[in-house]
Amino acid sequence: MGKRNYYDTIANIYDQTRWLTDSVAEEVADFIVDFVNASPETSFLEPGVGTGLNVLPLVRRGYAVTGIDVSQEMLDQFSQKFPQAPQNLSLIHGDASQLPFPDQSFDVVLTVHMVHTVSHWKIFLDEIDRVLKPGGFYLNAQWITPPARREFEQYFRAILAKYEQLQESKSVDKVIEDINVEEYFNHKGYQSTYVVAKKWAVSNTIEELLSCFKMRAYGLCWRVTDEIFEQAMKELEEFCDQHYESSETQLSSEAKFEIWAYTSS
Repeated sequence: MGKRNYYDTIANIYDQTRWLTDSVAEEVADFIVDFVNASPETSFLEPGVGTGLNVLPLVRRGYAVTGIDVSQEMLDQFSQKFPQAPQNLSLIHGDASQLPFPDQSFDVVLTVHMVHTVSHWKIFLDEIDRVLKPGGFYLNAQWITPPARREFEQYFRAILAKYEQLQESKSVDKVIEDINVEEYFNHKGYQSTYVVAKKWAVSNTIEELLSCFKMRAYGLCWRVTDEIFEQAMKELEEFCDQHYESSETQLSSEAKFEIWAYTSS
């Protein structure tokens, strides 16, 4: 599907550099199954499925799960989690904003922190509305970055901001701010509910966080040239040496899995 993207590059380190663990994913799946009153026949779709962190527990429980993603490498990582391909899992390499499914195909559509990644978010939401069955659920979710981890990231952002090359990119936060999913689905007549599926504690040492950045595990690490990135990492390491007692200093705070649920009539 054309040139490689950021997710192709980080596919093999994606799971280890995120903060959603297998046990937390299981508890989130418990919540979702109860929330949507799932039956054995309930079908799930996750556009932007990636390595399957969010829906792997649903596949293991036997639900029909379809995932679509622009990154074949991410899909390959998902596939490798099974000794053989499950019959209840369908993985499609494609553009999530052009869903290749008939109308009213799925009981539940789940997206996790991905609506801002599509080129035209209203067209993408039109597609979700189209493939969702009457009475179905659209779950627009995100893992909230633990505050301590977010603060550490902000130190790196401040370093990167000194370089002019960064200024030409529109910030992810601003892109997300411009997207009004709530207004879109309310206008379509959907009922909306906000819920927190799970809260959990996340702890990382400074060395662990530095390692994640050195591997360029996050999008902001790719918004500058290799040369600038190396210089910025050097500055971040120097900052950490001065700011923290040691590389083994623990940063701990609470993460959340939030869901904005929309129910069709």
